[in-house]
Amino acid sequence: MKQVGDMKLYSFDEIQDEIIGAKGTPERDSYEQELQEELHAYRIGEAIKKARLSQNMTQEELGEKIGVQRAQISRLEKGRSISLSSMSRVFKALGITTASLDLGSLGKVALW
Repeated sequence: MKQVGDMKLYSFDEIQDEIIGAKGTPERDSYEQELQEELHAYRIGEAIKKARLSQNMTQEELGEKIGVQRAQISRLEKGRSISLSSMSRVFKALGITTASLDLGSLGKVALW
């Protein structure tokens, strides 16, 4: 905290530490892990949307191809309700026939 006249100014890091917890604490680690998972889900959803739009396909048309309603496609594109099985069905319906998961030092695993 920095005092400027009668005002107290806090850095962004100080506010994060106060609200989320200090770096290295279980609360902060849990928050950062959850944030990373949500970011990955968002990126997958954006990839689904981009592939669908590149094929001039509506959410309803994609849903019909894989047997779900338009609302489920919308949730997938927003990064919600994503599982490996739903990703596989969506990407295969979009003509994306291969995908792999990078496990860092463990190598890559083919998903389909």
